[in-house]
Amino acid sequence: MEILNFPYDQLKIFLLVLIRISCVLFLFPIFGSKVFPNLVKAGLALVMALALTPVVKIDLTLFPENTVTVVIFIASEIFIGLVLGLSIRLFFASVQFAGQLIGFQTGFMMANVIDPQSGTQVSLIEQFAYWIALIIFLILDGHHMLITAMVQSFDVINVGIISLKKELLSQMLLLSSNMFILAIKIGSPAIAALLFTSAGFGLCARFVPQMNILIVSFPFKIAVGLIFLGITFQIISIVTQIYCSNFLFLLFTLVKMLGNV
Repeated sequence: MEILNFPYDQLKIFLLVLIRISCVLFLFPIFGSKVFPNLVKAGLALVMALALTPVVKIDLTLFPENTVTVVIFIASEIFIGLVLGLSIRLFFASVQFAGQLIGFQTGFMMANVIDPQSGTQVSLIEQFAYWIALIIFLILDGHHMLITAMVQSFDVINVGIISLKKELLSQMLLLSSNMFILAIKIGSPAIAALLFTSAGFGLCARFVPQMNILIVSFPFKIAVGLIFLGITFQIISIVTQIYCSNFLFLLFTLVKMLGNV
């Protein structure tokens, strides 16, 4: 297959692969950020599409011919890519939310930094938690699992045809609700320790009103927060490993729900 001389049938397959990959990369934690220029993202999507096109088997007789059907076909491919990408994004959102809760309890919410991923201000602890989870995810070949699921999706889901089952909606709602539950589980040691610390200083304010609680509690809460933050990082490492061990099964489950299996 020559790059500059696509056969018409190969061009159809290439466009199909490119649309689905582009949507997944848009939601992927690293490549979807504003740090990467749009030309770099487009080039990466093109390279991956060129690499996957020869191994993807598609029934070209199902490819639409008129404009309306083509638009529906493109919309279905975008939806498939968004579902696969959102399954990853929700996990990292739970880690960020846990870091945000810890940062709020510690008192670091006023010391924000610019997040290069989104271009908005985020807390320091949130950034630490996010990058630790992302590094572990990449070390455990989570991105390779995603590519494998994308290749398998072309075998399970027919061209331009998706099945919007009730189970798919239930699964996405379950992933969304688990985001908050997982965030509480990750940040529970630090949140509980800081809560008891605040309660202790509240009692001190009642029994020793001469004490300047604001001045004394602020550095003490930072010290407690940083100590329990180390425990939280261990929890993030364990949770990420568990997530990666079930990640491929989750992707295959979503692909089967989108297809006719």
